Amino acid sequence: MSHAMNQSLTAEDLFSEMKRMPAVERTRFFSLLTGNAFCDDDFSHKQVFGHLQQEPFSAWEAAEYLEVSVPTLRRYVQSGKLVPSHVVGRNQMFSAQTLRAFKRSRS
Repeated sequence: MSHAMNQSLTAEDLFSEMKRMPAVERTRFFSLLTGNAFCDDDFSHKQVFGHLQQEPFSAWEAAEYLEVSVPTLRRYVQSGKLVPSHVVGRNQMFSAQTLRAFKRSRS
């Protein structure tokens, strides 16, 4: 791998190099990565996701968050178990707070 001193390694370059590594070294690399990569970056949930608290979720995003299919999400809405925060045209939008409370109640 020959990169000029002023040129950054791209994700594609790294992936290409990793494919050439022996399996044992790849395993060791991922062990190092998962064990050490984020030790100094101990962010709180609010620091990472705080900006999303006011952003509504689309039906697709809400279904993904709840780990259900979109038809199942629609059934929850039809039965009154889940209420959209607002509707834009034919699109139902859901608040993060409502989804979080609903998910907690289902577990």
